[in-house]
Amino acid sequence: MGRWVDTHCHLQLDGRDPDLLLERATDVRDVIVPGVDAASSRTARALSRRHAGRVAFTAGLHPHDATRWSVEREDLVVLMHEAVAIGETGLDFYRNLAPREAQLESFAAHHRMAVELGKPLVVHCRDAFRQIHEFLEREGAGAWVVMHCWTGGPRWSKRFSELGVTFSFAGPVTFETGDTVRRGAAVVPPDRVMVETDTPYLAPVPHRGELNEPAYVSLVGEALARVWGVDGHDVARLTTDRAAMVFGL
Repeated sequence: MGRWVDTHCHLQLDGRDPDLLLERATDVRDVIVPGVDAASSRTARALSRRHAGRVAFTAGLHPHDATRWSVEREDLVVLMHEAVAIGETGLDFYRNLAPREAQLESFAAHHRMAVELGKPLVVHCRDAFRQIHEFLEREGAGAWVVMHCWTGGPRWSKRFSELGVTFSFAGPVTFETGDTVRRGAAVVPPDRVMVETDTPYLAPVPHRGELNEPAYVSLVGEALARVWGVDGHDVARLTTDRAAMVFGL
C-alpha cells in the first residue's frame, strides 16, 4: 500500500493516459481528482468509478469560470451529492478571469453547499488571502476547509491556522523561489497538513517545467520534512491521516 495521498490531482485535465499515471504512482495510496466545472467533474466521477477504492472526485466550478455558476449550478449540485468534497472553488484575484463579484457569489454558493451536505470545501486562493479569510471568519471554517496549493507566508499561515483549516501544499514548497511558502509551512500545525501535486501543473523540483503527475507527490512531502526537521515517513503518516479524516477515505 502506498504511503501518500495526492489530495489534488487533475487527471482528467492532463491529456495523458490516467491509468498509466496511476500505475506508476506506486507510492500513492489514494488520489483526489477535483472538478473545475460540470464536464470535468463528470469525467472525474467516471475515473473514480473506474478506480473505485483508490480514486475519489470532487465537484465544483473554478473561480476563473465563476460567471457560469448560474448555468452550471443544477448539474454541479447533482454531482456534489456523490462527490467526496465541494470545489475547486475560491477566489483568484491574480488573473481576474471572472469579475470579483461573480467569484465571490460562486464561492459563497459552494460554501453553502459544503455546509448543507456536510462535505469538505476545496478552496483556490490567489492574491485573495484577505478576502477569503474575512469570508471564512464570518461564514464558518474548520478542518473541512481545505486551502489547496497553499502559498501563504508566516503571517497568513498563522491567521488561517486560527480558523482551524487544513493546508494542502504542492510543488511551490520545493521551488528555489519558494522561501515564503516554506516559511509559511514552518508555522502551520503539521497534523493539519496534506500534500498534492495539482497535476498536470506545478511539477516539483527536480521536475519543474515538466508535466506533473501523482508519482511526484512524495517530493512535496520530502520538502515539508526538511522544513520541519522530521523524517519523510512521519510526513507521509501525518498527511495521509489528515487526508483520510478530511475526505473520509
